[in-house]
Amino acid sequence: MRIGVDLGGTKIEGIVLDSSGSICARQRIMTPRGDYAATVVGIRDLVTALERDAGLSKQLPVGVGIPGTVSPTTDLIKNANSTCLIGERLNRDLESALGRPVRLANDADCFAISEAVDGAGAGHKVVFGVILGTGVGGGIVVDGRLLQGPNAITGEWGHNPLPWPAVISGIDERPGLKCYCGREGCIETFLSGPGLAVDHERATRRTMDAAEIIKRASAHHGDAKATLDRYEGRIARALASVINL
Repeated sequence: MRIGVDLGGTKIEGIVLDSSGSICARQRIMTPRGDYAATVVGIRDLVTALERDAGLSKQLPVGVGIPGTVSPTTDLIKNANSTCLIGERLNRDLESALGRPVRLANDADCFAISEAVDGAGAGHKVVFGVILGTGVGGGIVVDGRLLQGPNAITGEWGHNPLPWPAVISGIDERPGLKCYCGREGCIETFLSGPGLAVDHERATRRTMDAAEIIKRASAHHGDAKATLDRYEGRIARALASVINL
């Protein structure tokens, strides 16, 4: 048996899996945004609760998918849209908090290899997996093997510029919004959940989160539908720039 934890910008979710891959316990908590110490404590408490719910009498191995990656040269977290993680020794801090070894991996890489092994990409030579959430991530698998590269960021596309920027519905996509990485117009600033909300506010001067925008668009509210149409068009452009059909 083992424990898997998904550390996201909005929520932290954990599961206990048995040897057959069946879920024995599952819990979700909100991510303490911007608070690194509270994030470590939250993961510790979540793991403890999962083991209790599963009726376990011993500690299990823990793997954590994170919205960033561990630098191969410094062992510090980098490229994380949850910016409070950047520059921290998350692996060591979690091991100290949990009293056991902890393995970290990029969340998009985890998603891509999972889909390539037994998901929608099973049997395909090349699989490109995309995460659209609080941030935008990507992972690539070739012949069943995850490609990470020397900087552990192969497949990441969120900080490429949005392809073919234009003026759409009176909104100029150039130069684009400022990204936490220091650049402007990154794909992540357009295709993340917060990016969708910002685009809607720019067009309507009304504040609304991504979930509400999608709900209203599904109910055929004009402004929300226009925002979602812009979003879908940007997804198409972004994917077309990296996938050669």
